[in-house]
Amino acid sequence: MIMKREDVRNVAIIAHVDHGKTTLVDQLLRQSGVFRANQEVVDRVMDSNDIERERGITILSKNTAVNYNGTKINIIDTPGHADFGGEVERVLKMVNGVVLVVDAFEGTMPQTRFVLKKALELDLDVVVCVNKCDRPEARPAEVVDEVLELLMDLEANDRQLDCPFVFASARAGWARYDVDDGNMDMKPLFETIVKNIPAPQGDPDKFTQVLISTIDYNEYVGRIGVGKVDNGTIRVNQEVAIVNHHEPDKLRRVKIGKLYEFEGLNRVEVKEAQIGSIVAISGISDIHIGDTITNPDAPEAIPFQKISEPTISMNFMVNDSPLAGQEGTYVTSRHIRERLFRELNTDVSLRVEELSPDCFKVSGRGELHLSVLIENMRREGFEFAVSKAEVIYRYDDLHKKQEPMEIAFVDVPDEFSGAVIQKLSSRKGELIGMTPIHGGYTRCQFSIPSRGLIGYRGEFMTDTKGNGILNTEFDGYGPYKGDMYYRKTGSIIAFESGEAITYGLFQAQDRGPLFIGPGTKVYAGMVIGQAGKSEDVEVNVCKTKKLTNTRSSSADEALKLVPPKQMSLEQCLEFIDTDELLEVTPENLRIRKKILDPMLRKRDKFRQKQMAQQ
Repeated sequence: MIMKREDVRNVAIIAHVDHGKTTLVDQLLRQSGVFRANQEVVDRVMDSNDIERERGITILSKNTAVNYNGTKINIIDTPGHADFGGEVERVLKMVNGVVLVVDAFEGTMPQTRFVLKKALELDLDVVVCVNKCDRPEARPAEVVDEVLELLMDLEANDRQLDCPFVFASARAGWARYDVDDGNMDMKPLFETIVKNIPAPQGDPDKFTQVLISTIDYNEYVGRIGVGKVDNGTIRVNQEVAIVNHHEPDKLRRVKIGKLYEFEGLNRVEVKEAQIGSIVAISGISDIHIGDTITNPDAPEAIPFQKISEPTISMNFMVNDSPLAGQEGTYVTSRHIRERLFRELNTDVSLRVEELSPDCFKVSGRGELHLSVLIENMRREGFEFAVSKAEVIYRYDDLHKKQEPMEIAFVDVPDEFSGAVIQKLSSRKGELIGMTPIHGGYTRCQFSIPSRGLIGYRGEFMTDTKGNGILNTEFDGYGPYKGDMYYRKTGSIIAFESGEAITYGLFQAQDRGPLFIGPGTKVYAGMVIGQAGKSEDVEVNVCKTKKLTNTRSSSADEALKLVPPKQMSLEQCLEFIDTDELLEVTPENLRIRKKILDPMLRKRDKFRQKQMAQQ
């Protein structure tokens, strides 16, 4: 018999990046009494990872729970960036409704469309929260119209079109039914969630059915599966079977080790859990996303959407430069292999393939996805080298080459739109739409190959003087668009090993901007700057000034150096070309040529030229 569980609500907070999801969850936690009155709480408490805090983005979806007037509300905070869209697709299977957060100034953005589309496909109920209503330039009334237009575009049903709207300022800690009604707490949002998000339902007399939607990993207990109890009751030490909708042959009998429910920011151990509860299960070593925990005698898998395949790959390899092993703690292929395969425990969108004992092909959903992994490894003390990001090609039934395509949404001030259109067109982009939006901005829509966007973001920010917004959405595979050159300028390469000297750098800086200062250790084949021309230039920055007895009036003038260009990890990954590697250590990022010896490098270039002509 189907039964509703009225004391529970399961809801996911979804939005475009930086529209205030995590800050909103913060306020819901604070105002539901999760923290003591004298407890010191950091801002964006759900962003527990250092990189999440620094970049101000959510990378991993996280569970929490609050109690409001006797109703337990399980809340899932999801990422807003397209590279982590795989996280959003999965967690929506755990909830009965979503809170769509939209910025009161920016309005509906590409990722708003993506996450809302996923929610509507699963027939989830929607509550719209127009956030940041305290911004001076906020335009809540227009944003409400934009959301309704978006719902109609996505063919929402009548129930979804009739969704309630709540106006909020997560930073100030208030939510209102009307922007000007003067309420100063989050009660209206709590009330709207309880009233409009349906209670979970299932059959308590059936055997247990739990679909695993998220995997967590702990050094002590191993893999932890998180999912919602769809039917029956789940108990500690219960004998169950693991099956998977996409793997019909999979059937394994296991025993439930430990069972947890979420309370505030903590996991609380419980003996059993009922229909509608979101639980964490430990003690099952080989549990994966999409697995169903069910009856061992009559196993029945719950259908589950397959995780989107990766579109971009990089090679991670052992660092073999002359400075290798001097700065990192973990430098061998065994350490790198172990760490990459450990990442697979928690990141389902990632793929790792062993090409050789010293080289691993790591595939992900985008440059940001892979750069977060590189940054995490670097902070943990790993030293390794990575290659230029490359897209993953496919071949259709007629053996024609296909490549991943993206829809790029570009919001730029009107005066810069010409430069952006020209640059994206040269990267095989096709302009498919152009509309003026508020504040003197133009929104351009491009269909562009994924490789056309590799290394473009830095250039885009320069072209728009930091005022442009670039968002992308994966758009399947399309025909191969032809060869493309990533970089129009060459590299300035160190000619010999040693320490960079001011005199040598002074002579080299006329060739283009340098990445190093005096006293930096260099080696032959290391890239130390960006050449002004398209060819690579070799310079000797270890050259000292020859001393002489002859005096002249200008001989002892102080040498003035231009400050070196400091590059972040993302900028380095964008800058490197296909014949270069990025050497990543806990202390430094160095760009180098794959072939360090200048003679061998010239021979290789000549060989490639001959092959191209044939």
